[in-house]
Amino acid sequence: MRLSKGYFITLKEDAKDEDSTSGNLLVRSGMIKKVGSGIYMFLPLGLKVFRKIEKVIREEMNNIGSQELLMPSLLPEDYFVASGRKEVFGDDMFYLDDRAGRHYVLGPTHEELFVEACRDLIKSYKDMPISIYQMANKYRDEIRSRYGLIRTREFEMKDAYTFDKDLEGLDKSYDLMFNAYKKIFDRLGINYKIVRASNGAMGGLLSEEFQAITDIGEDTLVLCEKCGLSTNDEICECNGEIEISKDRKKKKELLHTPNCGTIDDIYNNYHIEAKDTCKTMIYKVDGKFYAFMVRGDREVNEYKILKLLGAKNVEMATFEEDEEVTGAAVGFAGPIDLSVPVIIDREVEGMKNFLVGANKTDYHFINTNLDDFKYEMVADIRNITEDDVCPVCGEKLTFKHGIEVGNTFKLGTKYSEAMGLLYSDENNELKPVVMGSYGIGIARIMAALVEQNHDDNGIIFPEIVAPYDYSIVIVNIKDEDQVRVANDLYDYLTNKGYDVLLDDRDARAGFKFKDMDLIGIPKRIVVGKRASEGIVEYKERTSSDIKEYDIEALKKEV
Repeated sequence: MRLSKGYFITLKEDAKDEDSTSGNLLVRSGMIKKVGSGIYMFLPLGLKVFRKIEKVIREEMNNIGSQELLMPSLLPEDYFVASGRKEVFGDDMFYLDDRAGRHYVLGPTHEELFVEACRDLIKSYKDMPISIYQMANKYRDEIRSRYGLIRTREFEMKDAYTFDKDLEGLDKSYDLMFNAYKKIFDRLGINYKIVRASNGAMGGLLSEEFQAITDIGEDTLVLCEKCGLSTNDEICECNGEIEISKDRKKKKELLHTPNCGTIDDIYNNYHIEAKDTCKTMIYKVDGKFYAFMVRGDREVNEYKILKLLGAKNVEMATFEEDEEVTGAAVGFAGPIDLSVPVIIDREVEGMKNFLVGANKTDYHFINTNLDDFKYEMVADIRNITEDDVCPVCGEKLTFKHGIEVGNTFKLGTKYSEAMGLLYSDENNELKPVVMGSYGIGIARIMAALVEQNHDDNGIIFPEIVAPYDYSIVIVNIKDEDQVRVANDLYDYLTNKGYDVLLDDRDARAGFKFKDMDLIGIPKRIVVGKRASEGIVEYKERTSSDIKEYDIEALKKEV
């Protein structure tokens, strides 16, 4: 492309309202433009990068025999009612009605539709395995869109689904897809970790995530260098040895604590350390209230509660519900004489003489012990922290931030049973199809690559996804020799199959160099004052070295 005739715009200052490096650089470089909260347009330069990422994904999917199709984004609400996921997604879905009053949603995901696609195809065990995929837009009404392309309300996803007759077949399909994912992310040059994760709204038997390691990211990864543990903090077990207090038990006492509804308030006013306190959190689990008790400096893990109680839904009680259950203002809940089941964390079992809320506004109990109240069970119900040890080998853990760029699920029969996708087995008995689901966030990959590959001058794209392979910069467009040499090189490289950007704008050379660095093109050729001698300059984006080349020698090297 010749810049003087193309769509090209860059910003010299940081973009407004962007809270991530990738969001800022992608806007500044003219790759994307925000049009609303969590809604972006892809401009020509950004779309080229996007399409190159798609190309890599499509090649590896096709290599394993997965077939591409395309689903609609406007979906009848009935599909999500049938699968039981309307309540799971809740307000995260966009709802709308047509002129006849029929209910629709903008698809947040497409499991239900892929089941529908296979309903007429799969009748017998002989019809499987099947592997199909699409690249299509998803829509989710995020409470808080942030980090540029990392959390948006409209996004394109590559989602694939496999259909097998049994778990053995699913294992084979899963491994095939899993290895294809590793090839995709390796080819794209992403620094990533594969971690075990929660099944979330997808449900199923197994969930693994491909996490791009970055300084930002909404996920926290728990890693152990010794044994290779790699997991999302949401599901990481806290199985370290429990420290049993050797203190002598004291008798509990009521302490007046006006306006001290937080652990920090207690410390600031009474100098009681958080590790010597316990907080009692009221949750509603499938409509029933429970109290969960953890050490004062710990956090309750809602996923672990779901698994522990075999529940479908866990949500923290509202302020009004909390006050109704405890009879006190929020911040003064405690386990003593509480009317709802109390579940305590394993760590609490080893504590003595700790502070708890008294279920009375402005009061706590000090010197509380386990025999001062009733509890239903002891379980691991808290988030793992950096002072915990590896639950597998007991060594020190490492915590890193990650951007989830891919995920793989063994769904099992969750959706096929709910929606009646059955097949006849060898004995002519009807059985539910066994499914797998596999997703890749294409825009998230683009953002993750920028987060991992940039410097003070701009983006450093890996060659495989860079918008152009070469940039050719004409220092002085009024110099006929420079224009002639630049156009000759442009034609030569283009004919060789390279993507080439010719900067033939009437602007200062330094201005052009800054733009080329900002947009992250891997190789730059500068046609300057020695063009009449057949000499040009060559520089790679990742190097500070500038080399002079005879034009014919440069052509041979290319």
